[in-house]
Amino acid sequence: MKYILPALGAAFIAGALVSCDESSTIGSSIVQDEVEIVMDSSFTVSGRSITVDRVQSRTITQLIGLINAKGFGELESEVVCQFMPAASLVTEGVTADDIDSLKLVLLTSKTGFVGDSLAPMGLEVFRLNRQLPSPIYSDFNPTDYYDPSAIIGSEIYSTAAIGVSDSLAALDYRSVYVNLPKSLGQELYNKYLSDPSIFSEPSAFAQFFPGIYIKNSYGSGRVLQVVVSEMRMYYRQTLPIEGTDRDSTYNRVSSYFAVTPEVISNNNITLNLAPEITTRAEAGEAIIAAPVGRDVQIEFPTRDIVSQYKASSGNMAIINSLSFSIPAEAITNDYSIAPPPYLLMVKSSDKDKFFADNSVTDGSTSFYAAYDATNNSYTFNDMRQYILDMVAKEEISQTDVTFTLTPISVNTESTSSGTTYISEITPYVSTPAIVDLDLEKAKIKFVYSKQTIKN
Repeated sequence: MKYILPALGAAFIAGALVSCDESSTIGSSIVQDEVEIVMDSSFTVSGRSITVDRVQSRTITQLIGLINAKGFGELESEVVCQFMPAASLVTEGVTADDIDSLKLVLLTSKTGFVGDSLAPMGLEVFRLNRQLPSPIYSDFNPTDYYDPSAIIGSEIYSTAAIGVSDSLAALDYRSVYVNLPKSLGQELYNKYLSDPSIFSEPSAFAQFFPGIYIKNSYGSGRVLQVVVSEMRMYYRQTLPIEGTDRDSTYNRVSSYFAVTPEVISNNNITLNLAPEITTRAEAGEAIIAAPVGRDVQIEFPTRDIVSQYKASSGNMAIINSLSFSIPAEAITNDYSIAPPPYLLMVKSSDKDKFFADNSVTDGSTSFYAAYDATNNSYTFNDMRQYILDMVAKEEISQTDVTFTLTPISVNTESTSSGTTYISEITPYVSTPAIVDLDLEKAKIKFVYSKQTIKN
């Protein structure tokens, strides 16, 4: 639908100038000009759901567990990761014999899971015996990277605060502790004593200790969202008591090794969507599922927009804005798996490069939209530069109009002046997500101002 609204700007100012002196002829030609604001929403979008085989995690958030949700599918995620070492370890009054234990600690928020908080789940930990590849993808197979007969830790866990004190139950986070071999703690400590330079760079440390593989070993019904993963060393430290000839021994704990953005951490994900979801997608519904499920590929009506703009605007026109809004329907499932919080709209030909280069949206070839839970929609607002670029082209190619809609995580930072900007965009792998986009009811709003000169 097209709306044409009279604009008061130029005509009003010109009229005001003339009214000061009715006999003046200055600006008389301008008075005859007419400025209109045209809002055109007559364009339609076509698209289809496509299969996504793999993504790059590019996040330190680790998914561990297995669920089988009616209305979604079966999702399993395991983890391989390196560790960032502390640059220095405490050595005064500490020997390798003072190392008491080493624990892997996985921290999650109180609600950082999908599924049943009471379901008992099991995991096993293995030491990697070779370097992880880079880049690494969600379909990574760790088979050749560890010895399945050499378990270094195991644990049965839940996320419910059962059997703990009221103070622990009131915390905003939950912890999973996995006992690792004391000998591993001593090995890491002795390596620091013999060659501390290895601890100065994560790449050097990874050559010595390639990392771990966390494998699901038991149960189903929950996927845990781990936001902090670290190895804590428990040890004794003996120090002299000041002013005496006696010593005192203290029990210490230090988090010497942690998963950080500087090291490789990957979720090895398998998602088998429910048959009814696959059937709906193959029948034409624009379904998006994450992680590693389905994207939506669309053909944006760029040629129609440009053609109509050039035909109706002439040379005296200014493009004001272009936006694209898509209704989104949540899909009912067992675990209340929701639509993804953000979607990226990127030229399909640029999608892989966008993530490989750690890009952020530029308003010309890529855009993002947040999920509006009130109106159940995604709206890409800042597309003006894109259509300006297309108007300037002699020929619009198919790659210019073919876009992929894919779920993402968006991280922001603030400057000292209070300005917020996007610092990072990564594929959405932090939790399961699913949504059905209604492309038939999608709305494109194209607004431009045009001036008609009346002689």
